[in-house]
Amino acid sequence: MVPLTTLVVPILLASVLVFIVSSIIHMVLGYHRSDLKPVPNDTAVQDALRPFNLAPGDYALPMAGSMAEMKDPAFLEKMNKGPVVFMTVGENGMPGMGKSLGLWFAYSVVVSIFAAYVASRALGVGASYIDVFRFAGTTAFAGYSLGLLQNSIWWRRNWGMTLRSVFDGLI
Repeated sequence: MVPLTTLVVPILLASVLVFIVSSIIHMVLGYHRSDLKPVPNDTAVQDALRPFNLAPGDYALPMAGSMAEMKDPAFLEKMNKGPVVFMTVGENGMPGMGKSLGLWFAYSVVVSIFAAYVASRALGVGASYIDVFRFAGTTAFAGYSLGLLQNSIWWRRNWGMTLRSVFDGLI
């Protein structure tokens, strides 16, 4: 067993590398450009939604208030008539990239800590590189990728977008 405190430098190095590689993936490679589609006539849709003064948050349309309501003919008609929408409403104005990048780096540190923890408990001092990579890499992949699948399973997120993000986690 390796003390986790001795792995601070590898944890931070892994976090910095993930931050740099993810920046290259999103700003240079461009294969995520098709993840989101524009809403047709977006100005009209914004104008139609504005009077509702939706607070930032996650919404479903239509939304049943209970399991019983999901069987109600009126709710079923709304579902069949559509559109069925899951949406996130953000705060008005341009988002600050600094906050998102800071949170992303902090998340990378957390994943790296868990990967280091698993490897430090599974392996002893002097373990081979491939064994360290196997344990830390598998744990990091799980931390970055596997939770994304439920977004497509439950929230109808585009499978292509999800699988591209899972691939990013593998990288």
